[in-house]
Amino acid sequence: MNYLRSYKGICPDIAHNVYIDESAVLVGDIKIGPHSSVWPFVAARGDVNHIRIGQRTNIQDGSVLHVTHKNSDNPDGYPLVIGDDVTIGHKVMLHGCTIKDRVLVGMGAIVLDGVTIEEEVMIGAGSLVPPGKTLTSGYLYVGSPVKQARLLTDKERAFLKKSADNYVQNKNDYLSEVKGITR
Repeated sequence: MNYLRSYKGICPDIAHNVYIDESAVLVGDIKIGPHSSVWPFVAARGDVNHIRIGQRTNIQDGSVLHVTHKNSDNPDGYPLVIGDDVTIGHKVMLHGCTIKDRVLVGMGAIVLDGVTIEEEVMIGAGSLVPPGKTLTSGYLYVGSPVKQARLLTDKERAFLKKSADNYVQNKNDYLSEVKGITR
């Protein structure tokens, strides 16, 4: 599996029943919880800090996951921590932030260093979350930079878990059905 690479002797730690597409590249100090999925062309570098991805979380096509190094001004640096039942849309950029449970980050969004996204948040496609910002639980955020748009509806809150559940099913299908094609 050349898509899982060690860095300074630390290898990605992948739980049971996780799907990682062969075109994804995961390097270094990365841990992924059970029933999660990492889709085509994802790049995740746990080189100068660590990346933690919870259970039933999906990282969709073309997303980039990275961290910030530890230094004298910021002794812990900024690791990347993603909770359970999180949906990370296509081509999302996550850098040194914390995303709690049942969050949806829309396609093409950028989330920067020191950001904390609380539980049950939706971030609109193409949004920019600037460094150090906290997104309060229960809201939709949109824009560049993001602004709190409105409270989530009950239907939207239920969708957060449903989205994660759908990707667990997709992951199961891929684990059992997808085979490389040789010519």
